[in-house]
Amino acid sequence: MNRDPEAWARLGRALRSARDHRGLTQQELGEMAGTSGRAVQDAEAGTVPKARMPYTLGRIASALGWPEGAVDAVLEGAAPPGEGWRDVPAQADVEERYESILTNAMVRAMEGTPAAEIKKATKIALDEFRRQGLL
Repeated sequence: MNRDPEAWARLGRALRSARDHRGLTQQELGEMAGTSGRAVQDAEAGTVPKARMPYTLGRIASALGWPEGAVDAVLEGAAPPGEGWRDVPAQADVEERYESILTNAMVRAMEGTPAAEIKKATKIALDEFRRQGLL
């Protein structure tokens, strides 16, 4: 079994993208797959399993319309089946959006404060998000 954390994270993103593309909640997909919403949440988390391949992965993939063997193929680097999925580095986009939101909020809240001070406060807030693992 593939133990590469990046491969499992990529599989989790692909499963979530496929679910989102179909407009399903985790609970709805779990019901379609004959498993739980928690199993879908775990699969989308992309955590490397401790022992063996979770049996629920095949059910979830099948409920999304993925052919047999697609989970293993994605773990080995193949593109996920279907439309609506793309593997993009989202971290930079998320950080940029957080920075923009924080800066705009501080500008509104701290009227008259110099831009340099607002940027400094934004950086402190972003560093704290990173320290707590939120970014």
